[in-house]
Amino acid sequence: MKNITLSADEELIRKAREKALREHTTLNASFRRWLESYVSAEARARDFDDLMRSMSYVRPGKKFAREEMNER
Repeated sequence: MKNITLSADEELIRKAREKALREHTTLNASFRRWLESYVSAEARARDFDDLMRSMSYVRPGKKFAREEMNER
């Protein structure tokens, strides 16, 4: 695993460590989870766009009234 050095406000780091402690984890583990989420967000958006394009042939056949769209 590669180490990196980050700079942040001292008070922000203290609050982040307290939150991690309440969540029974470490600041490092929380940051690693955030970093994974940050990197994968773009891929998830791309996957969603691909799905929407693949379903572009679907048409409802008519316009629905508000009441029809809200029926359960």
